[in-house]
Amino acid sequence: MGESVAVEREQGVRLVRGSADGVNVTVIDSPETVAEPSDIPGAAWPRTVAEAESAHPRWAWRSSRVWYPRLLDAGMRVERCIDLTLCGTILRNAAVTVGTPLHGSPPAWSHGAGHVAVDDDGALFRMDDPEPSAPAVDEGAELRQQQAAVSEIVDAGAASRMRLLLAAESAGSLVAEEMRHAGLPWRADVHGELLVEALGAPDRFGGRPARMESLLVEIREKLAAPGLNPDSPGELVKGLQRAGINATSTRAWQLREVKHPAIPALLEYKKLSRLYTANGWSWLASWVHDGRFRPEYVPGGVVTGRWATNGGGALQLPKQIRAAVVADPGWKLVVADAAQLEPRILAGMAHDERMAAAGRRRDLYDGLVASGVVDTRAHAKVGMLAAMYGGTTGDGAKVLPRLTRAFPRATALVADAAATGERGGVVSTLLGRSSPEPSSEWFAGQAAASDPAATQEDERRARSRARDWGRFTRNFVVQGTAAEWALCWMAELRNRLATMTANSPGLARPPFDRSPHLVYFLHDEVVVHAPAELADDAAQAVRESAAAAGRLLFGAFPIEFPLTVAVVDSYDRAK
Repeated sequence: MGESVAVEREQGVRLVRGSADGVNVTVIDSPETVAEPSDIPGAAWPRTVAEAESAHPRWAWRSSRVWYPRLLDAGMRVERCIDLTLCGTILRNAAVTVGTPLHGSPPAWSHGAGHVAVDDDGALFRMDDPEPSAPAVDEGAELRQQQAAVSEIVDAGAASRMRLLLAAESAGSLVAEEMRHAGLPWRADVHGELLVEALGAPDRFGGRPARMESLLVEIREKLAAPGLNPDSPGELVKGLQRAGINATSTRAWQLREVKHPAIPALLEYKKLSRLYTANGWSWLASWVHDGRFRPEYVPGGVVTGRWATNGGGALQLPKQIRAAVVADPGWKLVVADAAQLEPRILAGMAHDERMAAAGRRRDLYDGLVASGVVDTRAHAKVGMLAAMYGGTTGDGAKVLPRLTRAFPRATALVADAAATGERGGVVSTLLGRSSPEPSSEWFAGQAAASDPAATQEDERRARSRARDWGRFTRNFVVQGTAAEWALCWMAELRNRLATMTANSPGLARPPFDRSPHLVYFLHDEVVVHAPAELADDAAQAVRESAAAAGRLLFGAFPIEFPLTVAVVDSYDRAK
C-alpha cells in the first residue's frame, strides 16, 4: 500500500498532500482554486512528476525529506520546490512578518527527529528544544498562509529578498536529499588502512587499538597513575593534579602550555582517541555502504540558517581520513571552498567599498596588510574575527581599533547588531531570516538588575548575559547571510550541473549516473563528483555559480567571492 498524494496548482505551484493509508495519487490542477481531482495510481507518482516537469512547476510539499527520496529512487529529479516546513519556520520567526497571522504561530508540523538547533562548534547558538507541534494542518492551508504572509510585507525590497530566501532554502532541501541519495564516494578499504596506520591494529575484543594502548601505558607510567583512564576528563584532571600539574581542564590548548614528560603522549592519545571514536571502525561499519557515505543533512538545522547533520558527522570530516574519499573510475572530484567568506559577506552587507577593495583579486587578509591597516596577515585574521564574534581580549582586541578606523561601515554594522542583542532585540540577515528573542529568564534577569534592590552580583550577571547575547546577534547577521550566499551558490550550481551529460555512465545512482552532481557541503566548501570528461566544465560552473550568488545578494556592489578549486582523484589531494 503506497501513500496517496494530492497535487494542487496555484499560481504555478503544485501542492503535494499525502496520507499513510492511501493508495492513489490525486491531482488537483487549477490556476486559482481547487478543480475536480483525477486519481492516479500511487505507483505512477514518479511518472506524473516527470511529465509535469516540462512545465517547470514549483512543487510544494510538507518536506523534501518526506517526498523527494522516492522520486530520486525512481531516477527522477525535480527542478524546484517549496519546502513548507522549512519556509514556515523562517516566516513564523521573521521580523518582516510581524503583524501577520502566521508570525509567531505554532509550526504546522515538527521538524522531526532530524531537526537540531545547535551549531557544530559553539554554544552561542544553543537553543531550547522546539515547542511541540500544533495539530497537523492541511498543506493547502499552510501554503496559503505562507503566501499571504509574504504578500503582506510592506517593503517591496524586503518582500523580494524574503522570496529569494524561501526559494534558496527550498532549493537547499533538494540538494540535501540529492547528496544523501548520490552519496559521497568512499573507499572502505582505504579508510581501514588509514585507521591501522594511525591507530594500530584494532583489538579483537573491542578494546583500544594497539597504538592508543601503547600511549596509555606511557601516560600512566609518566604520571605514576597505573589505573588512570584518560578518556574520563574528571579522572584525568585529578591524575594530572596528583602528578603536580596545575590542571583545571583537559583542553588540548591548555595542556600544550604544560611542561611535563607525560604531556606529548597525552596530546597524541587525545588526537587518536577523537579519530577512533568519531570515525573509527564502528563509524565505518555504520555509515559507509556500497562505496558511499550518505549522511542525513539538516538544512536550516542551526538558527543562523547553517546546516547540521543527523548523524555521521559529515560537517567534521577530519583530514586523517579524507584520502578515503576517492572518485569512481573515470570520474573526478571537484573540490571548492570560498576564501574568507564571512568577512567578504560583511563588506557586502555594509557596502564598505574600502574593505571590498582590499580583497579584490587577492586574499582579503593579505589585502589588509598591503593597504597598511595591519602589520601581519595573522593580525588581520584575528582582528576580523574579533569584529565578527565580539572578541575583547588578546591580539584581536588590540587590532580591532585599527579595523574600526579603516572600515567604519562594516564594523558599525556588527556593532549595531550587538547593541540590539544586548537590549534583547531581534536582528535579521540580509534576506530576512531573524534571530530568536532571548528567553523569558533572560528578560527577567535584566529587569531584576534594574531594580533598586538589585545586588552587585545581579548587575554583573545581567551585564554578562547581555554581552553574551550581543555576541550572538553580532555574528548572527554575518553567519546567517553567509549561509544564504552558500544556499544561492549551491542552488545555481545544482541547476548548471544538471545540464551536463557524459557519454558513458558511472557508478552513481540514477539520475546522477551521467552528470556531475554535488556530494558534499561544509558551510563554505562543496565537493562535486563529475565524469572526468566534464570535470573542467564542472569546475567552471562552480566558479560562475559563486559569482552569480554574489550578484543575487549584493547586486552591482563590487564584492568578489574567490574560490580555491581543485580537480582531484581523492579529497586529501585538494589541499
